[in-house]
Amino acid sequence: MKTGRLEAFSDGVLAIIITIMVLEMKVPEGSGFEALKSTLPVFLTYVLSFIYVGIYWNTTTICFTQ
Repeated sequence: MKTGRLEAFSDGVLAIIITIMVLEMKVPEGSGFEALKSTLPVFLTYVLSFIYVGIYWNTTTICFTQ
């Protein structure tokens, strides 16, 4: 059984998830380091979520190629 279409669909879903995660990030008010410090928890949450989604994508890709 060929899994090309299912693999492409799951890649598309994960790409949409990553895009939605980025859209939720807000631009900080101001231009100094203090303005960036307020967005640090959101940015770290995004990085951890991106790593989690990347691990999930890698796992599904390995499952489809075996």
